[in-house]
Amino acid sequence: MITVVEYHPGWPARFEELRAAYARALAEAGAPYRSIEHVGSTSVPGLAAKPVIDVDVVVDEADVDAASAALAGLGLVPRGDLGIPGRYAFEAPARFAPTHTYVVVEGSLALRNHLGVRDTLRADPELRDEYGPVKRRAATEAADIDEYLLLKSDVLGRILHRAGLSEDERAAVARTNRSIAGRGARG
Repeated sequence: MITVVEYHPGWPARFEELRAAYARALAEAGAPYRSIEHVGSTSVPGLAAKPVIDVDVVVDEADVDAASAALAGLGLVPRGDLGIPGRYAFEAPARFAPTHTYVVVEGSLALRNHLGVRDTLRADPELRDEYGPVKRRAATEAADIDEYLLLKSDVLGRILHRAGLSEDERAAVARTNRSIAGRGARG
């Protein structure tokens, strides 16, 4: 069962705790990074969400290994790209959970997808208010996370269109989501 809850005003503070811990670890390891971004539905005030903080540690491609090693030093377990080019997932230890933490390459489609959804929904309350009920309905109807992804794909495609992703880019995101759902991988 997928849990989607109403927006919680404490989510930004929890992100800031994660951001501070990750920034400290990156600095101590001398691992360059561009930014640490709160993405996903918990980053959009007023949007219903799975109660998991999504974090993108944005790096240049040459710095993926250094950033990954710094996060591993905190106890996060690298899981690889899980089929999403330019995005490297980590399993978090209990003290950081619940989070989906990623090292994401600057300029990658994965990053543009995450930031595009976040920024579009922050700027468009009508679209945000449309997306919330779709997520809640998908959570009650879906048998698993894979079906949940598929049930929200139509509105997500429209969000990405408004975010400025090209037709080819939106198709690539949709293919990736279908591929993830088809193999049962989570990330």
